Amino acid sequence: MSDIETGEPGETGETARTVDRIAAVTTYAVDYPLDAPMADAVHYIPSRAALLVEVTTESGRVGIGESAIYGGSPGTTQALIHDVLAPRVLGEDPTRPEYLWGRMFWPSHQLGNGGALVMALSGIDIAVWDITAQIAGLPLYRLLGGYRDTVPAYASAGFYFEGKGPKELAEEFRGYVDRGFRHGKMKVGRTPDTPLNPLTAMVRPEFAAVSLQEDLERVRAVRAAVGDDFSLAVDANNAWDLSTALRAGREFDRLGIAWFEEPVLTDDRAASAALAAALDTPISGYETESLVSGFRDLVEARAVDIVQPDVIWTGGITACRRVAAIAHAAGLACIPHVYSTAASVVSNLHFIASIPNSVLLEFDQNPNGLRTELLTRPVEPDVVRDRGAIVHLADSPGLGTGFDHDTLSRYASAPPRTSEAK
Repeated sequence: MSDIETGEPGETGETARTVDRIAAVTTYAVDYPLDAPMADAVHYIPSRAALLVEVTTESGRVGIGESAIYGGSPGTTQALIHDVLAPRVLGEDPTRPEYLWGRMFWPSHQLGNGGALVMALSGIDIAVWDITAQIAGLPLYRLLGGYRDTVPAYASAGFYFEGKGPKELAEEFRGYVDRGFRHGKMKVGRTPDTPLNPLTAMVRPEFAAVSLQEDLERVRAVRAAVGDDFSLAVDANNAWDLSTALRAGREFDRLGIAWFEEPVLTDDRAASAALAAALDTPISGYETESLVSGFRDLVEARAVDIVQPDVIWTGGITACRRVAAIAHAAGLACIPHVYSTAASVVSNLHFIASIPNSVLLEFDQNPNGLRTELLTRPVEPDVVRDRGAIVHLADSPGLGTGFDHDTLSRYASAPPRTSEAK
């Protein structure tokens, strides 16, 4: 049962309260099959797999989250959650997310400071913050700081498909303009003939591959279609070496590109810093850096102009707040990576709205039922006159939504798994 904690007001300032402790952690492995496969610079994408998380308290209050599974499998992350992390939070007070983050991370730091461990704990951390805001009776973004209640959205698109050339890509982006978007991002980098491109070691490297010149022509075609007033960014997903990125970056300077995302390998800080110094186009990244200390080092090296964590990947709300503070202290914008289910969208949305140095929400435009059908209260941008595509945050406590369990069942790739307090 929930218990009572008391404090003498003269000593602690805390009056009696009921502690609604964590009773269960449940994970849902899901997968949305695509009608046609697609790709970014290095990843072949035949479906949209994800791992969703629910944390339930003794009173039945439910918080939701998502743990990134990029580069792995749901089963690997589920094992970390249920065998390693959940036992450390079950029976605990969910209104202590900073404490719980440390309880999850530090006893297992020898597993590796970043990567799968941080991805796994992200989903629990998000759900704990959701519960904390519900208990406080506030929307999560307001509990975290409440800097703004609307966030502009950008169309994240322009992936590689077989048979999709510059003309088709230009038509796609013209459609986003017609729908009211003022910002967008497209993929670049699927160029297996460029030096040291990791694509050659990936699944289906020949799929929709292009030459560097063909890739740059794709960008030129989109820029011509959307006009100079449209803020167009590009994302290379770590595909290029310094010389290739510099060559492409000079063309991006000419085209007035808004930012050049993950141009080189994440751990090549020197190359990223050299690009940032040489180009007018801002360098952004790196969602593949999953540690707060890694973002600190990127900022210190002046390797990025825009910082891009992700709450489902970088350690949840707790860690991303630290990354945003580092960026703010350096005078840098924080524009998170958002590419997965609607759980990723809504949790990153609340984080973005809570801080002063974030200005845009990435909104994936590819087909994904786990984005459009997952939540009981879906998140979609509205077109606002003279402002473009805008997402309005709800006044409901917490994240203001939950999972549609019919959708979870429809796209389940494995049975749910639950850990319960003893």
